[in-house]
Amino acid sequence: MLRRGMGAMLALGAVLLATGGAHAQGGSGRDLTVVSWGGAYQDAQRDIFFRPFQQDTGSRLLEETWDGGVGVLRAKIQSGANNWDVVQVESEELLIGCEEGLFEKMDWSAIGGKERFISSAVSECGVGNILYSFILAYDKARTPTGPANWAEFFDTQKFPGKRGLRRGPKATLEIALLADGVAPGEVYKVLGTNAGVDRAFRKLDSIKGDLIWWERGSQPAQLLASGEVVATVGYNGRITAANQGDGRDFGISWTNNLFTLDSWVVMKGTPNKNKALQFINFVTQPARQAELPPRIPYGPTAKGAQDGLSPAVLANLPTEPKNAEGSLQISDQFWLDNLDKLNQRFNTWVAR
Repeated sequence: MLRRGMGAMLALGAVLLATGGAHAQGGSGRDLTVVSWGGAYQDAQRDIFFRPFQQDTGSRLLEETWDGGVGVLRAKIQSGANNWDVVQVESEELLIGCEEGLFEKMDWSAIGGKERFISSAVSECGVGNILYSFILAYDKARTPTGPANWAEFFDTQKFPGKRGLRRGPKATLEIALLADGVAPGEVYKVLGTNAGVDRAFRKLDSIKGDLIWWERGSQPAQLLASGEVVATVGYNGRITAANQGDGRDFGISWTNNLFTLDSWVVMKGTPNKNKALQFINFVTQPARQAELPPRIPYGPTAKGAQDGLSPAVLANLPTEPKNAEGSLQISDQFWLDNLDKLNQRFNTWVAR
């Protein structure tokens, strides 16, 4: 998550989580490397998934962070020196990477079978691990009644100041059309035409001078806290985590939030495939997944993982009915078909 700019490069450095014990990598010569999105989200993963996995298996695990982009994955495989084993990817990265042979096919028998998961979490090359939303966030301390919807996000007269958007066409173009009055059910029909793409960029033109672009999931909360922006697009879990963990008073508008899913994938040709599948099986157990939402409110994908969550936790999840009402599910197929083309146009537009 976010979290991520299309084509952004790998964050430097790896954190070694050593709890003792042998490497236990079946002769691969290196430890299992797991790659995720950093910040408060990866902090939670470390406590709930990474360290317990090491303790349970008596092995070591390296973790790295990245900002997303299928180009990074392509470069890893094409280099012939890929050192990543398990990576958390967005939905279009999953589809494109699977189509291009960047990932191993998922061995469902090794992780308990497809029937363990909600249907949207099951794919040829990956298994879904969190459900999340792009939401509109603002700082109540500075703007007690912040923008209530995407149209108001674009209203710089009513809410003067800078706005934060994720650097990349995905979610950004959908938000522009929603702000311009397109109904959620019509967004991809409109965006699938040249006129619709032009319309989205015209809407972005209207506030281009007031935009601050972010690439990492930790940045929206930082931009709000520093006062650099009056409102921003952000990941629902990161904003709630800032409120709960950092004492912030950030408001969230769920109106027409953009709903999607991230997945775990195993990189093609890894010598640690068996250990990678062991890791995925461990972290997708319902009881294990159920520990994440109280810490950072992203929805689980294993059946039964949500059953015992408290009403207070459920209220902050994208799957809560009142939050899901009027949401737009990001179209994986649209971005599979159009990502490279719209990335190029977006980057040209930003550079102008």
